[in-house]
Amino acid sequence: MSNRRLEGRVAFVTGAGSGIGRGIAELFAEEGAKVALVECDEAKGRETLTHIRKAGGEAELFVADVSKEAAVQKAIEGTLAAYGALHHLVNNAGIVLVKPLEECTEAEWDEVMGVNVKSIFLTVKHGIAHLKQSEGATIVNMASVSSFVGQANTPSYVASKGAVMTLTKALALDYARFGIRVNCVCPGITDTPLFRYHVSKTSDPEATLESRSARVPLARLLTPRDIAKAALYLSTDDSSGITGIAHVVDAGYLATAEWDNRQI
Repeated sequence: MSNRRLEGRVAFVTGAGSGIGRGIAELFAEEGAKVALVECDEAKGRETLTHIRKAGGEAELFVADVSKEAAVQKAIEGTLAAYGALHHLVNNAGIVLVKPLEECTEAEWDEVMGVNVKSIFLTVKHGIAHLKQSEGATIVNMASVSSFVGQANTPSYVASKGAVMTLTKALALDYARFGIRVNCVCPGITDTPLFRYHVSKTSDPEATLESRSARVPLARLLTPRDIAKAALYLSTDDSSGITGIAHVVDAGYLATAEWDNRQI
């Protein structure tokens, strides 16, 4: 008997081409899931697909802009055609815009909200009927420490992540009667391409990286694997009594108002 925790399950993971999304997709495949990789960048998606298959896992790639309803619906339908079921939604796709609010264009604001929030609306809208038919179904949304606190020069991102957290709670209530659990993961400073891009937009990226790292009590950047483990926990029976929570994985970042490892 296999001791893999997602054996025979089907997981739909958005933003699976890099960073946290790739980490989640790879870990879920290692745990036995058949993984629908949803990614707008085909080349990155194929990298994840190749890695999973070489490791002996099972996955299919669906190239899609998750802010577009037709694309999401097609990806859900493709997943069902490939695997015949849907057990877990992981809404990980996300982007950041580093720009003061007054400099944001309407299109930029809409893009951030579309990828970070609207995508959840779309995957749940088109996936929920199939989740209702699946015992132990779960939805995991990717929120952020910025769901709780602000950060400079990223107002659209912070607004979107606040929305993800409260939307998660609303969905948890709406689908509890069907036995579907809905939770979100709130990562702290995680070493991903998105984080590196964010840092690169500052006046002194190296100094910014040093100061951000010093702000973390455990004195290290998190890895995509750290966040993937939390998503796995919330997608298995290990968390069977948990729904509607914001699961913080931040190496202590939110535990203190003042911290600097260089002065400890």
